[in-house]
Amino acid sequence: MEPTTVIKEVEDAMNKAVEYMGTEFSGVRTGKASPALIENLDVHVASYGTKSKLKALAVITVPEPRMLMVQPFDPSTVKDIEKAIIESNVGINPSNEGRSLRLPVPELSEERRRDMVKMVKGLAEDARVRVRACRKDGMDKAKKMKNENALTEDGQRDFENQVQELTNAAIKEIDRIFALKEEEVMTV
Repeated sequence: MEPTTVIKEVEDAMNKAVEYMGTEFSGVRTGKASPALIENLDVHVASYGTKSKLKALAVITVPEPRMLMVQPFDPSTVKDIEKAIIESNVGINPSNEGRSLRLPVPELSEERRRDMVKMVKGLAEDARVRVRACRKDGMDKAKKMKNENALTEDGQRDFENQVQELTNAAIKEIDRIFALKEEEVMTV
């Protein structure tokens, strides 16, 4: 095990945790219409006999600031898509127009905004936990390399300091992204 390789693996794992949190945040509704609200919904298409992501079945557009339009590639899937949107907990009721669906995005109440912030805070904490797990993994590998004489004591200390710096940077980035999302959710 090469120390620089292990540091790179730890850094990549931490970056993936931050990226995943950003992806999760994009699905949190802020009162504005965004295709990210629904594009990753699983839709069971009865005629195909499979589940697919909505973005693979339809074009999702934003014709107005508070409206989403879903136009399936295959018009026979409109009912399946409508059912999936209703069963999801995004809080949007689609209006079926035959070959497409209109989804008016309702205004969020103050109480609902606070609930959204709590949910976002939970997602941010999950990301912090993943980063700390990466840190622990890195520290364990440092001890293992020290035991295998791949690192000296000073080398181990330097390695652990690098892992800690990566951890601090990742958590700072999580906090920054969380603060932006919290402001976005609370803005009327």
